Amino acid sequence: MRELRPAILALEDGRVFRGRAFGAWADAEGELVFNTAMTGYQEILTDPSYRGQMVVMTYPHIGNYGVIPGDEESRRVWTEAFIVKEICRRPSHHRAVGDVDGYLKKFGVPGIEGIDTRALTRHIREAGALKAVLSSTTLDADILIERAKLSPGLEGRDLVQDVTCAKAYRMGESGKPLCVAYDLGAKREIFEQLAERFFLEIVPAGESAEDVLLREPDAVFLSNGPGDPAALGHIVENVKKLLGKVPLVGICLGHQILAQALGARTFKLKFGHHGANHPVQHRITRKVAITSQNHSYAVDPKSFQKGTITTHLNLNDQTCEGLMCAEPPVFSVQYHPEACPGPHDARELFDRFYAFCRGEE
Repeated sequence: MRELRPAILALEDGRVFRGRAFGAWADAEGELVFNTAMTGYQEILTDPSYRGQMVVMTYPHIGNYGVIPGDEESRRVWTEAFIVKEICRRPSHHRAVGDVDGYLKKFGVPGIEGIDTRALTRHIREAGALKAVLSSTTLDADILIERAKLSPGLEGRDLVQDVTCAKAYRMGESGKPLCVAYDLGAKREIFEQLAERFFLEIVPAGESAEDVLLREPDAVFLSNGPGDPAALGHIVENVKKLLGKVPLVGICLGHQILAQALGARTFKLKFGHHGANHPVQHRITRKVAITSQNHSYAVDPKSFQKGTITTHLNLNDQTCEGLMCAEPPVFSVQYHPEACPGPHDARELFDRFYAFCRGEE
């Protein structure tokens, strides 16, 4: 019979939730955000963009189909902690090789179940993303609240260095147009979609613009990733050196970095966009796609310089979801068009990336 171990989730504003521990019996701290996806918990856990964040799932029953080889989006679990209403310990799927409880234990990540995730989500919506501490080793709520107040949030933090690849590598077939891709904390499926269209040379976030240009790319791509884009000035300055020399495309954090390189600003959203059901409209075609998203910051279109336009809008809050600049050639989106997890409405965007880099759009 498994041991039931109590755990506490304490928020910096004094709110406390008591539940049961699963995963690793360890403490965790980070910014608390909620995700509205109904499936795809393995992809969420392994998305490097969640470095520094604790994820609350709004769907109440998590882990039904277990852990499936090939569904991971990176080499490990990146969420600081996992918060659910109920965890399934007896999954049912013919490809499952384990459960979420064991998966989190493997990577040393704690979880808590048995709390009112609906109340917690509503609290985050009202108060905004909050710093929090999860513990099954210390059960003194007052101590944990003070720890939460002192824990680091996302603002001002460069977390890309934690998640980027250690060295360059290649994907795809030679003979296709060459795209040098900056790994800022990329999801595997994004690179796989690009590799269907380009020959990829994937490089660490610190690769210099000079070294990138020596590779003679047809395009340069900037991936998704974690942390505060305003803390990545060293990457922005590097990208500025590429402007006008090669077409640049980006997704999520890559979109925010490209915007800054073009002279725009970013700002922190109240509780971010995290889920697989965000409606985004293309401003010219008026076509709406239901998109997968994971970001806590957005680009301020009011700060765009002449020549940069907003191409996509989030229909929930009217924030900028895409930009384009003809000269220098830049094209990027805020959402995750590979949709892992999520609907595949936006996957055609990778064809648009290809056409843009080839001067066909």
